[in-house]
Amino acid sequence: MFSLKILIVEDDPVSALLLQRALEKNRHEILGIADSGEKALEILSENHADMVMMDINLAGELDGIKTTEIINEIYDIPVVYLSASSDAETLNKVVGTNPSAYVIKPFNIRELNMVIELAIYKDRKEKELQKLNNELEEKVKQRTLELYSANKELTKALEKEREINELKSRIVLNVSHGFKTPLTSILSSAQLLHIYAEKDHPFKVKISKHALKIENSVRALNNLLTSVLFFGKADADKVEFRPKKMFLGAFVKEVLDTINAGKENNVRVNSELINLPKVITSDSELLYQIFENLLSNSVKYSKDGQEVFFELEYVDKKLIGTIKDQGIGIPEAEQNQLFERFFRAKNVGIVEGSGLGLSIVKKCIDVLNGKITFESSVKNGTVFKVEIPVS
Repeated sequence: MFSLKILIVEDDPVSALLLQRALEKNRHEILGIADSGEKALEILSENHADMVMMDINLAGELDGIKTTEIINEIYDIPVVYLSASSDAETLNKVVGTNPSAYVIKPFNIRELNMVIELAIYKDRKEKELQKLNNELEEKVKQRTLELYSANKELTKALEKEREINELKSRIVLNVSHGFKTPLTSILSSAQLLHIYAEKDHPFKVKISKHALKIENSVRALNNLLTSVLFFGKADADKVEFRPKKMFLGAFVKEVLDTINAGKENNVRVNSELINLPKVITSDSELLYQIFENLLSNSVKYSKDGQEVFFELEYVDKKLIGTIKDQGIGIPEAEQNQLFERFFRAKNVGIVEGSGLGLSIVKKCIDVLNGKITFESSVKNGTVFKVEIPVS
């Protein structure tokens, strides 16, 4: 049993003397005996105590409960109540002061020792817990400050990245627009050369051949610049849904004319239009990007003599388009990358491309709140199906 410095607060001299002898028998040091709350506080102001044995019913202005409240607030030492009463009313009074223990008079030495040990144990554990709570609060406070600082740095970095992306977008747009004009001039000149080559000229065949190469190269560059411009807008969050009324038949003809004019192989595009209305309301530019890219890809990756099937149907205020080819197909292991920018499958061989077409298709479909699915296997071709809500 460890030795403690104990203050006895008891206004009954006989009970105080008995308690003193019992405690001294167990080698505890009695700091003093106070017969009032005021006297107890005076002793504690001048001496350190490990524990206070407190009678509940004290004479004077301060009873045991009020005195304990003051001790808890100022000294934070364990208090063990002494009382001859164990009724519910008395117990309710002492609960609010969070006593370390409660002893009913008369008491025996064994019970007293057990109560003291439990009171000291409870006090130490509470103080350990409080210390841990304080340390935890300090760590949380420090971590909060660190997170706040890190968040400020992250915000600055994101703002800087946004500025860089805006600058990049402006550069891309300006450079791309700068290329458009000379490319248009080159294309016009190549087309004129092609017309002149139709007349009698000793180099008629060569002129026609090279003029066609120039046209195809310019169209390829134009397509690339269009793709770059599109993603410049996408990165700047400027790709918006702008619906307007459009003639569906004329739209489909324009897409097919573009595909047939730009193809460099002998692939036939067979189209079937089912139940199409004359006029719909949608974004014609986004629709054009979707069908032009899907059809041009199917033609490009097909071999001479093969066919591409294009079916467009109107069902329940939706355009349902199916593009099926007999081309090289997409390896299964790479299909999850299909809509990523600049992705090109390993089996494309020498067929040129930017790897941007399908990512443009996916972005346009997302803006239109549509969906796209596909099935493909190597050497057996690919089928794309798109569903786009229109009105």
